[in-house]
Amino acid sequence: MTPSGNAAGYFVDRHRSERPDKVAFREAAGAQRQLTYGDLAESSDRMAGALRRAGIARESRAAMLVLDQIEFPQIFWGALKAGVVPVPLNTLLSTSVYEVILKDSRATILFVSAELWPVVEPAVAACPDLQRVVVIGGETPEGCNSFEDFLAGAEPMEAVACCPDETAFWLYSSGSTGQPKGVRHVHGALAATADTYGAQVLQVAEDDVIFSAAKLFFAYGLGNGMTFPLSAGATTILFDGRPTPDSVLSILDSEKPTLYCGVPTLYAATVAALETAEKPDAPLRRCISAGEALPEEVGRKWEDIWGVEILDGVGSTEMLHIFLSNAPGDVVYGTSGVAVPGYELRLVDENDEEVPAGGIGELLVRGASAAEGYWNQRGKSRSTFEGEWTRTGDKYERGEDGRFIYCGRTDDMFKVSGIWLSPFELEQALVAHPAVLEAAVVPARDEEGLEKPKAHIVLKDGTGNDALTADLKAFVKEKVGKWKYPRWIVYADDLPKTATGKIQRFKLREDA
Repeated sequence: MTPSGNAAGYFVDRHRSERPDKVAFREAAGAQRQLTYGDLAESSDRMAGALRRAGIARESRAAMLVLDQIEFPQIFWGALKAGVVPVPLNTLLSTSVYEVILKDSRATILFVSAELWPVVEPAVAACPDLQRVVVIGGETPEGCNSFEDFLAGAEPMEAVACCPDETAFWLYSSGSTGQPKGVRHVHGALAATADTYGAQVLQVAEDDVIFSAAKLFFAYGLGNGMTFPLSAGATTILFDGRPTPDSVLSILDSEKPTLYCGVPTLYAATVAALETAEKPDAPLRRCISAGEALPEEVGRKWEDIWGVEILDGVGSTEMLHIFLSNAPGDVVYGTSGVAVPGYELRLVDENDEEVPAGGIGELLVRGASAAEGYWNQRGKSRSTFEGEWTRTGDKYERGEDGRFIYCGRTDDMFKVSGIWLSPFELEQALVAHPAVLEAAVVPARDEEGLEKPKAHIVLKDGTGNDALTADLKAFVKEKVGKWKYPRWIVYADDLPKTATGKIQRFKLREDA
């Protein structure tokens, strides 16, 4: 960090002299727009000046409903330089949720990509704290500013001095179990993730080209596509569209990234697509996954195809990035690996007693990237952030070798015949079947009122039938045990997910 404590000094301004002409961000899919490190430093200075000129006070919130495009880093780092708090928002939400978040954050300015304006416009009208709306691209709606006009003529502004413990930005949790919560992160947390996972696990280097299918608006994507590459002087490929197997394979082929950052559902779908599609010629040297635990079968198939391991890891919005991960050359699929250097982990039972190896407990983590709490939710802050320790809400088993094995969210675990059952264990078994693309397991009650597993299945091809159902049940019995098999199997075209790729099992439980 720089002496001022402002994260923009380290991640942006030092590159003015070190690599001003190096491309920091390049847009994919034919957009052909790019931003050098020198451009980023200069444009974020002007953004800071424009915010000051517009009367956006220090510590005010600047909501960012912005696609993965070169304006995103300009706004984010410009806000940090001005002491304004950027709040990147999920670009896939509904109008009603945007209204809740804008009111909750009390944002005084909103930056929005033109493509997203129709969705957020009705919410803007209901948010009296918003003083200004800046629209990126397209025609500027009445009462708004264009991005170009907002910056035009603004005096460049140097980054304000601040404490590393000062709030830098907010992220809203993905809402896998309900309404999103505002998570407040400090300036020092960005360097904490870069120095730990970025440098010691991902091992990002200056000559890397990084493509993250996971978007910049949430913690995993923010680290992949901005914090880590900027820490090393690397180049990020930005893609403003929906990541699908076709779009990912096209970008791997055209942009030639060396590092690829995906999520389990997309890895699974891409592996399935490569059964018929041609494999691109991409110089991948490392792939990572987070969001949910990676099924063992998917990891093995990907590595067989590419000759590159997937480093499966676990992070959270509250911890900003991955704190538990497999490591290069030390991957065991079906596990989440071990603690990332710089983090400590504990497993505790319902009484907060340490769980021995082989037992199942809730995972707690301690590290410098922890958030300072939730905005306006003191009760949830107190129950999640316990001194230096953060409760993850995930259930894990620690093997004799020290590796952690994912069992499910605390709310997803349930007992069958008096024994804890891990939905993820059944889901791994189901996706190992050649007909299955995705699976989610939730509890449902039988005719005697007892909880038993119910599986929701997405097939690679075709439709489900009684013969396949019987085959799947027998397949699971053979792989994980006769008492664990799903008593019911429902076939679906898709599973409800957050924008981060997490399956929203609570929605499936509501229908059980």
